[in-house]
Amino acid sequence: MRLAIYNALVNRKPGIAYRYHKFHDGTSGIKKFVSWLYLLWLNFAYYILLCHFLGVKPQAEYYESKNLPIKKSESENAVKSGPMPASNLINKVKEYDIISFDVFDTLIFRPFSEPADLFYFVGEKLGIQDFKNLRINAESRARQIVHKTSEGYEVTLEQIWEELEKETGLNAKEGIRIETETEEKLCFANPYMLEVWNALKDAGKELIIVSDMYLPSSVIKGILDKNGFTGAQRIYISNEYGINKYEGRLYGKVKDDLLKASPSARMIHVGDNPRSDGKMAIKNGFDSILYPNVNRMQLSYRPYDMSAIIGSAYRGAVNSHIYKGLETYSMEYEYGFIYGGLFVIGYCNYIRDYFLNEKPDKLLFLSRDGDILKKVYDYLYPGDPTEYVLWSRKAAVKLMASYDKHDYFRRFIDHKISGGITVGEVLDSMELPELKTELPDKISEQVILDNKNAKDLKEFLNKNWNVVNEAYKEQEIAAKAYFTELLSNCSKAVCIDIGWAGSGALSISYLCEKVWNIPCSITGLIAGTNTPYNSEPDASEPFLQSGKLKSYLFSQSHNRDLLKKHNPSADYNVFLELLLSSPNPCFDGYYPDGPRYGSADIDIRKAEEIQKGITDFVRKYADRFSAYPYMFRISGRDAYAPVLAASGRGEKYLRKIASGFDLEKGVK
Repeated sequence: MRLAIYNALVNRKPGIAYRYHKFHDGTSGIKKFVSWLYLLWLNFAYYILLCHFLGVKPQAEYYESKNLPIKKSESENAVKSGPMPASNLINKVKEYDIISFDVFDTLIFRPFSEPADLFYFVGEKLGIQDFKNLRINAESRARQIVHKTSEGYEVTLEQIWEELEKETGLNAKEGIRIETETEEKLCFANPYMLEVWNALKDAGKELIIVSDMYLPSSVIKGILDKNGFTGAQRIYISNEYGINKYEGRLYGKVKDDLLKASPSARMIHVGDNPRSDGKMAIKNGFDSILYPNVNRMQLSYRPYDMSAIIGSAYRGAVNSHIYKGLETYSMEYEYGFIYGGLFVIGYCNYIRDYFLNEKPDKLLFLSRDGDILKKVYDYLYPGDPTEYVLWSRKAAVKLMASYDKHDYFRRFIDHKISGGITVGEVLDSMELPELKTELPDKISEQVILDNKNAKDLKEFLNKNWNVVNEAYKEQEIAAKAYFTELLSNCSKAVCIDIGWAGSGALSISYLCEKVWNIPCSITGLIAGTNTPYNSEPDASEPFLQSGKLKSYLFSQSHNRDLLKKHNPSADYNVFLELLLSSPNPCFDGYYPDGPRYGSADIDIRKAEEIQKGITDFVRKYADRFSAYPYMFRISGRDAYAPVLAASGRGEKYLRKIASGFDLEKGVK
């Protein structure tokens, strides 16, 4: 009856199901009761008031806005509502003779934010469209059929596939094989519970499994054993007894079996479902400890405006790591893990696709944004010809001074107007201190740079251009030697950078191909381009159009909504650059005695935390989806979605992260 009512009120209309679950999931107490009233109101409004728009699933907000914590990290905020420390749980349950565990979302995680999303992978293997919904509906029908001849609704995987075979013509035996194989490949251990399990096993406690599930116990035992949960003395699976935890009767069966041998044994059950693992366990004589479901801890923080499969995999990876309860993380670590990991995997896969298609001789990751990109790329695709290349805007501007005087003046002078910088400091930055004594009477080295004297300074430099050229001559010779060696035996190479105008790749290309006559064609890959908010939004369009530059996240020709959202004036460049921040010092340029570096311009410890967060995400994601290479094909829109969601409410969260750094925004 409950299932029939649920199907009638919730599942009949996708829009009602979407709105109900959005409000209901993860609730408790009075809010849970209110969610049921809300469900009744939705049905009344749809069927009686004829508000048929409620039956249609709404599209995601055009730009999601998440109210993220800014005083503490997510994991630190979750300490009160999340799991108790593993050591505390171990000590608490050690008092009992028999400890019972739920399986899925407790001992074992699936790498998705919704368990049924695993069926996408089964459907892809079978070659059947909309398989996820077909599989869900077949299970519902099978439960209703079983209920006609029994008190419960428990079904086996075979019974579900009998319905699928009728509906689709698929071979049930083959389908069962593929579904169980997929479960075995994708399921992974909850490290928190693995620590608890092993400690209890070492203490000689009797450990049992009690789970409401359609998979046979042999499959569940295989999944548990594969993931380190060995030594379960009994396994109780609802479909094999026709009774379940949800109604409580499976606990009765467990008690009948276990208390015969040990009538005075104390028993406790650990699981994630408030009713099945909490209320009904207690009602049937077990003590209970709830392990909060990681995918319900903070639904409001995760983005949903993503493609279905990548979005679910991303949310699952974040939730299972941040909320598992083993440890807390810094805000910088979480910035890397939650907002940088998917972006870096996607960008590296984009680079790999280019490498496989175009077959360049070398992949050149430009410092410093290329630091973490190269580390991740080498981890994912070992053996490819990668190099970490010393480069910076300052080095580029000096080397290109004779070939792009406009950019030289723009970077060193125009960008510093009204910045409180003196003319003398500008000349020091240009490495032209000898010209300070030659300044005309109308300009002094102590005067603050402004629009008027900037024009006079440019005129003065033009008159002394031979001094400018001479100042950088030795640097150009050193740079030529560096790139000549770097590109020896190369006919094609790719420069990889964050963006935004692509000046890094284009300046290297110009110098190598047109000035130094190094016989190597250079192409540039960038994460994103200039946007309408830049003073020169079209600066690189000819190169993007010709293919000399290619952009991953957005450009004028794709993901134009991101192009219009990404505003450098609101520090969006800074937010993305922070994700690729490096603890390496600034590179000042090439000199006869070797490369020179400036001082570290950011907090090195925080940069290392961001990088650790990114690499941890990459390792976990790569481990879980190693058998599914298509899961690394992450669109630029999906890669940007987490940052986009975090940019709501005046970018409070992103600004909080950025406030801990002092990124160089111009040429110093």
